[in-house]
Amino acid sequence: MFVGVPRTALCEVLRGQGTRCHEEHVLRSLTPEAALRAAQAALQSCARTGYQVGGAVSDRAGHSLVMLRDRLAGPHTPETALNKAYAAVTFKMDTLAFARATQATEVSSGIRELPRVVAIGGGLPIESAGSLVGSIGVSGAPGGDADHACAPGIAAINDDLEF
Repeated sequence: MFVGVPRTALCEVLRGQGTRCHEEHVLRSLTPEAALRAAQAALQSCARTGYQVGGAVSDRAGHSLVMLRDRLAGPHTPETALNKAYAAVTFKMDTLAFARATQATEVSSGIRELPRVVAIGGGLPIESAGSLVGSIGVSGAPGGDADHACAPGIAAINDDLEF
């Protein structure tokens, strides 16, 4: 017969031996203010190169924090940007690398068919102190490479990422 010892009692016994009973796990998260600054910086970067785009920033779970669209950008751009951000955070890699890794000739190509996964450039994960905290996506420049070049709005929030 097994006699259970309540966890708290066991922890008290082990604590005397230098054992940690309750591990602390810190979840870092992106603030809405930082997300807005990143999206604005990405749109401004694209505008300087002549592109009108949509930009989006998501949290670590792929939920939208910010969606912006240049007044001249296509109507599809905010949602596409959010889906690029979603792909970047879901697969923990930039979407250009994801696109290469999931080409039609690759075994993993079928993963592109998942809802909300956009496998073209323009999505980047955002990390802080080695933890994934969110992602950014840009859509509307002519081609994924151009979107990708605009996406580093992350640089605008580097100071915020050192939390």
